[in-house]
Amino acid sequence: MRSSVAVVDYGSSNLRSVAKALEYVADGQHEVIVSSDADVILNADRIVFPGQGAIGDCMRSLRAAGLVEVLQAGIGSRPFLGICLGLQSLMSTSEEDAGVECLDVFPGSVRRFRSDAGPNTDGTPRKIPHMGWNQVRWRRPHPLVAGIPSGTRFYFVHSYYVVPNDDALTMGETDYIDTFVSALASGTAFATQFHPEKSADAGLQLLKNFLCWAGQE
Repeated sequence: MRSSVAVVDYGSSNLRSVAKALEYVADGQHEVIVSSDADVILNADRIVFPGQGAIGDCMRSLRAAGLVEVLQAGIGSRPFLGICLGLQSLMSTSEEDAGVECLDVFPGSVRRFRSDAGPNTDGTPRKIPHMGWNQVRWRRPHPLVAGIPSGTRFYFVHSYYVVPNDDALTMGETDYIDTFVSALASGTAFATQFHPEKSADAGLQLLKNFLCWAGQE
């Protein structure tokens, strides 16, 4: 019997690319369902929460769809993967949009990159958003990064980054303007600031690892 993977639909523009990448690595062994239905999401064996855009719009859409409590319940009860805004939304608050209350799954905040940083070492300006390929250093082993060496490059598009209160949650780090948390892991939850679905073979490997993951480190 195939396991089910719910991709949370709250209107984000990159849902389909995430779903297609999951379907590709699932190879017919898992059913990928894009849904905003609370029952479908809570009955799925795994949950993926992707997103891009502004956190204010994201949280308004989640509240309007009645998905805040659904996500809070699902994150601690089965394998969960958050991507980009799916990571940022797990914090308590965000500086974006003049301050936004997030899901508060993990105490912490979301901050904007400093605009007063100097140029890169080659003299080019450090632009915001941080966009393009960059290295991710793993803090520790984890089933989702099996077969992906520390220092592998992934694709990023973001102006904000997470600052969890508990540094032990940090799974991956990346350097841009400052060193920031690019992946977080705790219990059944794993979340990335980068986009696995846009990160070629390494990203597909991470998604494949997620589909095989039992939800334990």
